[in-house]
Amino acid sequence: MNLTPKEIVAYLDKYIIGQKDAKKTIALALRTRYRRMQLPTEIQEEITPKNILMIGSTGVGKTEISRRLAKMMKVPFVKVEASKYTEVGFVGRDVESMIRDLVLNAISLIKEEKEEQNKEKIENYVVNKIVEKLVPPLPKGASEEKAKDYQNLLLSMEQKVINNEVDDKIIKIEVDPTIQVEMIDSNLPPEMAKAQESLSKLFTSFNKEEKVKEVSVKDAKVLLRNEASSKLLDMNSIHAEAIRRAENGGIIFLDEIDKIAISEKSSSRNDPSKEGVQRDLLPIVEGSTVNTKYGSIKTDHILFIAAGAFHVSKPSDLIPELQGRFPLRVELEALTEEILYAILTQTKNSLLKQYEALLSVEGLKLIFEDEAIKTIAKLSHKANEQTEDIGARRLHTVLEKVLEDISFKADEYKNKEFSITSELVHEKLDIVVENDDLSRYIL
Repeated sequence: MNLTPKEIVAYLDKYIIGQKDAKKTIALALRTRYRRMQLPTEIQEEITPKNILMIGSTGVGKTEISRRLAKMMKVPFVKVEASKYTEVGFVGRDVESMIRDLVLNAISLIKEEKEEQNKEKIENYVVNKIVEKLVPPLPKGASEEKAKDYQNLLLSMEQKVINNEVDDKIIKIEVDPTIQVEMIDSNLPPEMAKAQESLSKLFTSFNKEEKVKEVSVKDAKVLLRNEASSKLLDMNSIHAEAIRRAENGGIIFLDEIDKIAISEKSSSRNDPSKEGVQRDLLPIVEGSTVNTKYGSIKTDHILFIAAGAFHVSKPSDLIPELQGRFPLRVELEALTEEILYAILTQTKNSLLKQYEALLSVEGLKLIFEDEAIKTIAKLSHKANEQTEDIGARRLHTVLEKVLEDISFKADEYKNKEFSITSELVHEKLDIVVENDDLSRYIL
C-alpha cells in the first residue's frame, strides 16, 4: 500500500489511457489513507476518507480505474450497482449487504494470503495423504532392507504425485463431513445467516462418519487442499483481520448512482425506490456500524467511489446530505479517435494482443497493420457519435465484426499469417456504420 501518487498513476497508465484528473484524484485519496494509518490512533479516528464522485459516459474507464487500483493495492474491494438496491420495506437487496460483500471479499483476500504463506505445509499434507492411498502400508516385522526399499518407493511416489504423473489414477479418500465449503448469501441479515449456519451444522452432526469417495488423484488434490486449509488455518483470526482490513482499507465502488438521483423534470419525484435508497445509503457513507455474521464493522473509514453518466439527472439531483459525503468530484473526458487508437496500441493487454493470442492457438499469426488500427478507431468513434456513446466498449463490438469470418475459418490458416488491412476493415464496417438503422442493431 506504500505507493506514492506518481507510482499509482504510472501503474494505471499501463491499463487506462487518458483520464489524468481521475487518476490523480484517486491516487491522492489512496495516499491519504496510507498517511492516516501512520498517525497516532487518536488523530486517525478524526480523519475521514474523501469520497469521490466520478462523472462520465459509460466505457470511459470509471470502473476500470477502481478495479485496477484494488488489484494493485490488494485491498478489499467490491463493485455494486446503486440501482439494484431498494428502500427498507421493499423487495430487493438492502444497502447494508454491500458492507457484508466487502467483508466476504476481505476474508477471501486474507485466506489466499494465508494459504500462500502455508503453501508448503498444505502441499505436504496433500501429497502425504495421496501417497498413503497409492502405496500400501509396510507389513509389520519387515526386514531393514525391505523398510529401506519401502522408503525409496514412498519418495518415488511422492515425486510422481508432485509432477502430476499419477493424476488419472483412482483412489479412495475419506472426506470429513464437518469440513464444508461455506454457503454464503450476503443478502441475508446476519441473524438469518447464523440460523442457516446452525441448521447446516445440525444436519451435519447427524452423520459424523467420514464419507469415502472414489476420485481421481487430480480431484483428490482439490478436496484435500480444502481439508488442509481448514485444519491448518485459524479462521477466527482470519475473520478478525478481515473486519479490521475492510474497516481501514476497504473500497466500495458504487456504480450507476445517477440511476437513483431524481431529476426535477422526472414524474417520479416521490419514487421511494430512489430517494429512499439515497436515505438508506446516507448512514452507511457517513459512518455507521453494520452487523455481519463475522462481527460488527464500522463504515467510517471505508472509501466510497461513486460513478454515473448523469445524462438525464445531475449530481445536484441527489439529496444534499448525500452530495456532501462526496466532496471530490471529477469529470471523465469522452474518448476521442486518438484515445481509441492509443487504447488499442498502448495498453498492457490490449484487445489486439488478446485476439492475436487467441488465434495463435489455431496456429494463425494475426497481424494488424497500423492503418487498419487507425481505421478501427475512426469508425468506432463515428459509431459512438451516431448512436449511443458506449466508449471503449465499442471496440469490442467493432473488432468482433472485423474478425468474425477469419475467426470462424481459422483452421484453414494453420501455420500461416493473416494481415488485417484498412481495406478489410472498411469492407466489413462501412455499410454498417453508414446505415444508421444497421449500426444501432449491429454495432
